[in-house]
Amino acid sequence: MGAGASSAEIQEKINGASDAEIASAAQTLAPDDRAKLLAALAGGGGGGGKDMATLWPLYETKMKADGCNDAAIAAFKYTFGVLASGASTMMPESALDPVASVPELEKLEITPDPELLKTTLILKLNGGLGTGMGLDKAKSLLSVVEGNTFLDLIAKQVDFMKKKFEQPTLKFMLMNSFSTSKDTLEALAKYPDLGTGNDLEFVQNKAPKVEKESYKPAAWPTAPDNEWCPPGHGDLYPAMLGSGVLDKLLAAGMKYMFVSNSDNLGATMDLKILTHFVQSGAPFMMEVAARTDADKKGGHLATQKSTGGLTLRESAQCPPEDEKAFQDTTKYAYFNTNNLWVDLTKLKAILDKGAIPLPVMLNDKTVDPRDKKSTKVIQLETAMGAAISCFDGAAALLIPRSRFAPVKKCDDLVALRSDAYTLTEDFRIILSPERKGVPPLVKLDDRYKFVDAMDTLIPNGPPSLKECDKMEIKGECEFAVGVICKGKVSFKNGGEGKKVIAAGTYENQDVEL
Repeated sequence: MGAGASSAEIQEKINGASDAEIASAAQTLAPDDRAKLLAALAGGGGGGGKDMATLWPLYETKMKADGCNDAAIAAFKYTFGVLASGASTMMPESALDPVASVPELEKLEITPDPELLKTTLILKLNGGLGTGMGLDKAKSLLSVVEGNTFLDLIAKQVDFMKKKFEQPTLKFMLMNSFSTSKDTLEALAKYPDLGTGNDLEFVQNKAPKVEKESYKPAAWPTAPDNEWCPPGHGDLYPAMLGSGVLDKLLAAGMKYMFVSNSDNLGATMDLKILTHFVQSGAPFMMEVAARTDADKKGGHLATQKSTGGLTLRESAQCPPEDEKAFQDTTKYAYFNTNNLWVDLTKLKAILDKGAIPLPVMLNDKTVDPRDKKSTKVIQLETAMGAAISCFDGAAALLIPRSRFAPVKKCDDLVALRSDAYTLTEDFRIILSPERKGVPPLVKLDDRYKFVDAMDTLIPNGPPSLKECDKMEIKGECEFAVGVICKGKVSFKNGGEGKKVIAAGTYENQDVEL
């Protein structure tokens, strides 16, 4: 199926094809051909999919009535088209090869060019609520270290860059969600030099939930907000287009964008990386880190056999029979840090052709997340890093672990607040030298899943973890001041009531309290 094939020609080829044949074809094509195949399928071709022609008007009407912009509607039409086509959203092992090697940041011999900052945007993704950690507000409002929230540290990082490189107009923005916008803008009001209002933020889109049985738009009249969901951070691209931010940036002379998650405090603007990215001429570059055993369940970088280009495979896209290969960190050695560098002009050129054909992930949920007996739905999501397969000439760069310090769970927060990490003069949180680039593994009892409960474990501060490989907590405990953990240590309270872990050094031992 050549690059010049029309949708009609593709439709003719796939009529009568089996689901397995279509699934295989969809995942091995270049992005343009994949989009054509899925468009043809969604038009009513083979493969056992749903009738796109009947279903799509229901979604288009719903989204327009809710005020969704054209870019958001086009992006959802693409993702829903993938679902309706019946094509597989899996990336089988047979379609991928490992990535042999990528350039290493620490081996680059480059003279950083501060002038590039004048045409570069620093963007933080800030749409996530900390619900998984028991919060009802943006996770970036959580206190991290020395009384600073994620947002405080980000604001101070940007201010440091402006002063250090004498770039007072250094551009910074956030992609918020409807849930995080208000609290975030209020929290950042004390940093007016960072920007305000529409100069500081744009808001990500929302997508309709899909009834699992009928594929019709999910309805939940008692709480209509539950009919919508975030479309994943792959929405970055249509959100920038639909909000007008992309065109505004280009008109102002912006050429490049560095984007990262707000909960990754290691991801700061790095002039050496920016200079390398610009000099390379790549349209898109992903910062990757070496996978360890602790990372084996997360997505990995791979090479598409069909195109030879880079791609990203998430766990939700891995067939069960390929799980062993997926988790083989010696085969797939790199993972996506979600620190991305994008050429804005080349991004606009792709978006001008229509929705970016990002691989689609299906998440099975219930329409009311708090009611497991409510209607079963499918949430359609895309990942922004997956755009690496949509840009010809996209690249990757191996970075040290110091640029990757995310907080996804309270386990991470305990480690981050410990002496395993240090706060730098430019307000980054990095691993202490003793860690040699490898973070400690912290596993807390489920009772400490939420922040308020975690605080009862470390009211006196966390233990020393700078020489600890793994620390595990079972049962109700509290750390006294002066606890030092080395090697692999576990603390277990098998009885009732809280037990205090006394001051002292614990090295390679299992402690029964």
